[in-house]
Formats: sequence, structure tokens, C-alpha cells
Amino acid sequence: MKSEDTPFEGGPMDGRVLPVLVGMTGHPPKTYRIPVPDPDGGPPTVLVYRRVPRGGLGFARWKYAYDPEGGRGPGRRWPWSGPRTRPAADPDATPRGKPDDADG
Repeated sequence: MKSEDTPFEGGPMDGRVLPVLVGMTGHPPKTYRIPVPDPDGGPPTVLVYRRVPRGGLGFARWKYAYDPEGGRGPGRRWPWSGPRTRPAADPDATPRGKPDDADG
């Protein structure tokens, strides 16, 4: 498998460059998780880094930025899904595509 030297920004890995495996498309994973063992034997802490575009010209097109909250990303975004937030529906409004029933 191919790997690409990818820089990390922010968090404990700030300034480090690690070889990251790239997929068939030549892109590294969108999320890079680093488990850090707890010295007291508890559950490991997981550092989460998100792939972001890297500025400038060069072979390495990506870098990882630290995500301190470590939540899930926005997920897949399909063009036909519509906007992320939809306005609340007014229960008294006439549904779209149906004319008002003026005759009662």
C-alpha cells in the first residue's frame, strides 16, 4: 500500500509529520484516530484529527487538524439530500403542491 507523509496541526501531535496510508483514490482517511494509553490503566484517550485541504502547491494535498471535541463528522453529503437544516413546518400552512380548497 502507498503512504503519504501528512502533517498534523494542533493538539499533542502539532508539528509532526507521519506516513499515513492512502486509499485507492490517493486520499488519506477523513478521520485519523490516535489511541493514547492511560498511565493508570484506565480506558485510553483517543485523539481525533480531521483531514483538511492543505494550502500551497506540492505533492502532499492534505493535512490533519486537531478536533478537540472528537465528535462524528458531518457524514455523507448527497446532492439530492437538500439543505442540512430544514425550516420548521407550519401546521396551519397548506402543503406544497396542493391548492387551497376554497369551496369548502
